[in-house]
Amino acid sequence: MSTNPLPTTLFQSLLSKLATILELTQSAEGTSTPQGREAIRQVTDDFRRSLALAKSLATGLPGGELLIEDQDDVIDMLVTLRDRKREQLEDFTNRAITAPSRESLAEMKMEVDSTASTPFHVDS
Repeated sequence: MSTNPLPTTLFQSLLSKLATILELTQSAEGTSTPQGREAIRQVTDDFRRSLALAKSLATGLPGGELLIEDQDDVIDMLVTLRDRKREQLEDFTNRAITAPSRESLAEMKMEVDSTASTPFHVDS
């Protein structure tokens, strides 16, 4: 069972958490009462934890350590390699495959037969 390396619900929740922080800070009792300040602190802490987790998950994605230019270089290299392989396959399929003629097959058979029927002489 594979787990999603980048859970979208985490990223979707960031916007609603930020909206909650803005609503609390803009409300009349948001910063003026101890309960309001505590609520803002809790929501802000939750937002920071979620943001840190989202950042670490995004950073941990394969290829995330490469700069955009480096990723483009790798993509270009792979495209070039793919194109070369396609050219090689086209060349291979366009080559004429020639089978040996009957005459050359007969000559090969005769050579084998004559070699097999030649007596072996040992000089003493």
